[in-house]
Amino acid sequence: MQALQENKETSSEGAITVEPFRLTLAKHGLKLEKARTTALQVNLGLLCNQRCRHCHLSAGPDRKEIMDSETAHEVVAYAQRCHFETIDITGGAPELNSNLASLIQRLSPLAPRIMLRSNLSALNDGKRDHLMDLLREHRVMIVASLPSINETQTDSQRGGRVFQMSIAALKKLNAMGYGQDGSGLELNLVSNPTGAFLPPSQSQTEKRFRQVLNEKWGISFNSLFSFANVPLGRFRQWLLQSGNFESYLTRLASSFNPCAVEGLMCRNLVSVSWDGYIHDCDFNLARGLFMGGRRTHVSEMSSLPREGSPVAVADHCYTCTAGEGFT
Repeated sequence: MQALQENKETSSEGAITVEPFRLTLAKHGLKLEKARTTALQVNLGLLCNQRCRHCHLSAGPDRKEIMDSETAHEVVAYAQRCHFETIDITGGAPELNSNLASLIQRLSPLAPRIMLRSNLSALNDGKRDHLMDLLREHRVMIVASLPSINETQTDSQRGGRVFQMSIAALKKLNAMGYGQDGSGLELNLVSNPTGAFLPPSQSQTEKRFRQVLNEKWGISFNSLFSFANVPLGRFRQWLLQSGNFESYLTRLASSFNPCAVEGLMCRNLVSVSWDGYIHDCDFNLARGLFMGGRRTHVSEMSSLPREGSPVAVADHCYTCTAGEGFT
């Protein structure tokens, strides 16, 4: 009964009849538990130069939540205490945090792979060429968000002129070697739908993006990931206001793929919020669900999460298990 109450979703019209995610797992004989932790995700804050309609964190130019230098120091100390194969830096727009360059320099020797998640327009605002040079120097993988190759759709979701700024950023990164065969400088794209529907086939989307970006702008990239939008934050608000929340959540739940559970990123990830607290993933961070059910600061983490410990779940987890999944 308690699990039902914890996972109950509501809309402006009342309770929604979607089966709680925890019960769906149980019906399939599944548990969502930690495997070996290999990745540390660091959210540098909710400050962003964009106010995207699909943002699960409601990030934007007016947000004040941003990681300070003391917390950044504790993140580095945790990375020194524990071995991570990947360190994943995200936001908001992490480029707007003044600690980013120092973090990259200090984290780069501690993990084989450093990733930066970028909305491209913050990286290419005319003030951060030095940051691009630093990313190349430390061979940081760039995971760039480009919702659509349709300019109107992208600008509708992200703001005016964002598409052209993103294209210019991709061309600049290509000129630096990113996304080019044999360079070792990895440039991956992330595409999200621009409405209340699930993404098409990832392989088909990658093929179309690769063809159009190359033919129109001479842009190349390594891989593309196509993910559904998570019904949290500003996207949740939009779903409620537009009357699409119940149908969208129902669509996610009806697309549940039990085979996607094993590969979920939350099983191998520690996510640190801008204020230093520990979560299973960035979506649980947005939802306010702490790893292990207790508020633990990164400075208190002496080791990696214990294998087999439960991952906190709620109904937004249907997003990551719909169709091809979110890994």
